[in-house]
Amino acid sequence: GARYEASRLLQKQVYTPNAIILAANFREQTGEVEDDEMEGAGNVKKRWVFEPGPDGVSGRLTIPTTEKLAAIIDGQHRLFGFQSLPPDKLQMPLVCAIYFDLPKPYQAYLFATINAKQKPVDKSQTYELFGYSVEDEKPESWTPDKLAIFLARKLNSDSESPLFHRIIIPAENDIVQSAAAAKRAGDWVISLAVVVEGIVKLVSRNPKDDSFKMLGDGATEPRHRSRLPASEATTAPLRQFYVLTNDTVIYTVVKNFFTAASDLFWSAPNTGYITKTIGIQALFDILRKLASDAISANDISASYFNDRLSAAKKINFTDDFFQASGTGRTRIRNSIEFAIGLKPKADYADIHNGDGYQRVVDN
Repeated sequence: GARYEASRLLQKQVYTPNAIILAANFREQTGEVEDDEMEGAGNVKKRWVFEPGPDGVSGRLTIPTTEKLAAIIDGQHRLFGFQSLPPDKLQMPLVCAIYFDLPKPYQAYLFATINAKQKPVDKSQTYELFGYSVEDEKPESWTPDKLAIFLARKLNSDSESPLFHRIIIPAENDIVQSAAAAKRAGDWVISLAVVVEGIVKLVSRNPKDDSFKMLGDGATEPRHRSRLPASEATTAPLRQFYVLTNDTVIYTVVKNFFTAASDLFWSAPNTGYITKTIGIQALFDILRKLASDAISANDISASYFNDRLSAAKKINFTDDFFQASGTGRTRIRNSIEFAIGLKPKADYADIHNGDGYQRVVDN
């Protein structure tokens, strides 16, 4: 009887595959981060959100949309194997490990790390899957996103950077405090993805297309930036320096701009939304508009950006006029433009809640 019972239990035992590792909040078509804060997105919530429970161990994962917003870092074959299973086998639990806002190069890093001692996964397969080399490469072969990763990490590790230890790098969380820890300490941090996307837009209008063009016609030689056109100054103001591999200028512009932003906005009592994701995104929007002028003036110093931004110093970013959405990002950007005269004030006359801009600027 005991042997029969053990056999019966073994037959009924449910075996589950190893965890499927996912990178959440990435748009399938563009590969960009879904942040619910892109201009024109309105109040439609698409991001996957995890809210820790009161015990600090459990929590709730909210997936508000059926859109495909999670890339599979590891476990593709395990997951695809479910397509051929009979319905009764589809009831088994499926364990997932989810990374939020993990830039694509770090997805490749995780994939390579997970499979480093697994055979027959080859490193070349990693490169083909992600289009990103995890080995050292010459700077002239860096794609826009790899350059952005490099500069973002430098901003995070440079003790003289205004973003020193304020950027959460998911694969290196021991380096910086977590968002939850920062909040408890009354401090703030931002995700690596926000900074990477902001930098990418300074040098490229279409980073995927640039990555392909860098290969050349034969696609057999190493990537090289010199194969790219430098004619995107209107939408990517630092493009020319990227093509010429003058990364020092790009880093200096970003660092000095945010040094000015730190002096004017981040140390003020009314920081509010300016240190949140929408605030940093709005500041990158402003930088894209000021960078060309700085280059033309041959002055990319922190004092130059401080002078350009100083009229926006009194903006109250805690005002209810702002909000954590695409609209909030637009309003932060417009408020700064309104204050520093980047556009004529008459341009805001017909904007909904136009009086709000005047109020927060004059506050």
